[in-house]
Amino acid sequence: MNWDDTDEIGIALYQAYPEIDPLSVRFTDLLRMILSMPDFEGKEEESNEGQLEGIQMAWLEEFRDHQ
Repeated sequence: MNWDDTDEIGIALYQAYPEIDPLSVRFTDLLRMILSMPDFEGKEEESNEGQLEGIQMAWLEEFRDHQ
């Protein structure tokens, strides 16, 4: 996975952290969570706020679908 795989990252985050409300996660923590994923190949310096927001929204959609 890389930064452009927004939906895939969102699903993986939900699977790893199903009990966490994505809106409660700060972008600094979200960045750390993404970078620690075993299948993630992107680099920290390649990220930006827009990508993190998109990933957070994809995770939120997955979270809400399972509530």
